[in-house]
Amino acid sequence: MQAEPKNSQVGPEPGGSGAGREQGGSLVGQEYEVEIGPVAHGGHCIARTAEGQVLFVRHALPGERVVARVTEGEEGARFLRADAVRIIDASKDRVEAPCPYAGPGRCGGCDWQHAKPGAQRRLKGEVIAEQLKRLAGLTPEEAGWDGTVMPAEGDKLPAGEVPQWRTRVQYAVDPATGKAGLRRHRSHEVEPIDHCMIAAPGVSELGVERRDWTGMESVEAIAATGSQDRQVILTPRPGARLPLVELDRPVSVLRVDEKTGGVHRVHGRPFVRERADGRTHRVGGGGFWQVHPKAADTLVTAVMQGLLPRKGDMALDLYCGVGLFAGALADRVGDKGAVLGIESGKRAVEDARHNLADFPRVRIEQGKVESVLPRTGITEVDLIVLDPPRAGAGRTTVTHLTSLAARRIAYVACDPAALARDLAYFREGGYRVRTLRAFDLFPMTHHVECVAILEPVTKGA
Repeated sequence: MQAEPKNSQVGPEPGGSGAGREQGGSLVGQEYEVEIGPVAHGGHCIARTAEGQVLFVRHALPGERVVARVTEGEEGARFLRADAVRIIDASKDRVEAPCPYAGPGRCGGCDWQHAKPGAQRRLKGEVIAEQLKRLAGLTPEEAGWDGTVMPAEGDKLPAGEVPQWRTRVQYAVDPATGKAGLRRHRSHEVEPIDHCMIAAPGVSELGVERRDWTGMESVEAIAATGSQDRQVILTPRPGARLPLVELDRPVSVLRVDEKTGGVHRVHGRPFVRERADGRTHRVGGGGFWQVHPKAADTLVTAVMQGLLPRKGDMALDLYCGVGLFAGALADRVGDKGAVLGIESGKRAVEDARHNLADFPRVRIEQGKVESVLPRTGITEVDLIVLDPPRAGAGRTTVTHLTSLAARRIAYVACDPAALARDLAYFREGGYRVRTLRAFDLFPMTHHVECVAILEPVTKGA
């Protein structure tokens, strides 16, 4: 792909070679006319300069020709980061970004506002396929995947319309004005906003953007799914006093302790009540819960359809959070079955034990999976669910899991690269992917959720 440098305040004159520039000098501000190549993991596409240097370009689409302005990088670096600041030849998948705060140098919350909804899902599918091939050596067919990324119920909208899906929004506060906004991409700078288009109605109706938050570093707004619970979590700047919180709807208020990082109740409930799989789940202190209102039910359904639990099964729920999958398993394995959940977060463990108190054969242990699981003495189980953090489970944990002879394993992943790496470890341990499903539970962003169902290679081989 050919590329030509354009006029810029930084860098050589147009067509120049850069001779005389100090080796390793910054290229920030340099512009290149480039042809955009394939999508890459992380919300950008790949291009190359005329000299062969790789550009990771945001706000572009494959096949386009654009002017890309460097935002990070220097001469001699393996790659540069850039924004597409002018579109010369547009893709048929391009639309005008619905959000007025999207675009180069603006809010970093959305990656694909400029792409049609169907194109966004295709791009995410291409990323999953590339990661599976590169890191796990799997084709989509070998992973039991049809290559599609499914939208959540109600999210299949025409181009130009944006799903209002984000039930948890962490606003940053501009220290100069006290106004709430969102961070710019890879920056601590705040983009002030009047309204976030992807925020769920329950978040938008609080009116966080219209208040003065002087002295606060951030304000997280939470609107629970299945209840009317609303919550804000304030993180003050050092020495600042909490403001009087008066929002447009009743809301509980929590604060983050600047010394310990702990979350403390200021007003109202210290938790919100979330509904999924026909159960109510207490989630305290800003603890983890799926952000899309349809995500929890979508993932539980995919996991249970893949595992097909039987009465009397023994199951593990690893990285179990507040007990979403543990509860679903317990309900299906019955009184003669048993479920062990393992979670590192103290507050999440307290919530999980509360949420699952009506299941006497469910036990929740606190600690890291790689530490707690070996201490349990468990040598065999029927089913395993794992929903690890973005970095994945890792070789040590996967090796242990493959030794437990589970009939089926469900792996819930929010990062295709981590999933692919762990699937390679599972293959080393004698497990293959039976099916893989992908869900677009983060519209307008590059994030995607996958559910892989694994089984021993020997079964039916």
